[in-house]
Amino acid sequence: MRALQATAALWPPLEQAYELVHQAAHLLANHEQRCGAEVQAAYQAWLQHMAEEKGNLGRLSPAIDHFLHISDNFAPGLFQCYDVADLPRTNNDLEQCFGIVRVHERRATGRRGAVPGLVVRGAVRVVAALVTKLHPVPIRDLQVVDYQAWRRLRQQLQYRHETRRQQWRFRKNPDGYLRALEQRLLQ
Repeated sequence: MRALQATAALWPPLEQAYELVHQAAHLLANHEQRCGAEVQAAYQAWLQHMAEEKGNLGRLSPAIDHFLHISDNFAPGLFQCYDVADLPRTNNDLEQCFGIVRVHERRATGRRGAVPGLVVRGAVRVVAALVTKLHPVPIRDLQVVDYQAWRRLRQQLQYRHETRRQQWRFRKNPDGYLRALEQRLLQ
């Protein structure tokens, strides 16, 4: 009982701070299914309200300052998920997407660690794994339509593959690799 009486003055600001943050979370949950611009406008207005109310929170006002600072840092990419279908809203959701790719790679190769092919062809493999999980892909969509885009993608993959090959050559024989680079430079 003495503990409750001793901390009684701390509870009202804590409850008020909780309500402010809880309302911000409610706005971001977007239960009303508003577009990104509407959510952003409502959230920015609420952040302004939080900035005005932080003076009433006493020792908790630095926590609200921190919340406002972090919200400002993440603001540029925070509202895209409301306009783009199936875009993960949180880091946990995004990490789960990449976890799906790791599981598929582990099943296909039996390797528990990073698969070197994922480094070289990661852009293609990650997108393929995520898209096929969300929507089955019909065969007609797998046919090449834009050959220029396909060639550019193949060039990027070949460039990455060559970079990996050069790294392997360097690790295998660093002196010979550097000598060959030096000779090419002097020509």
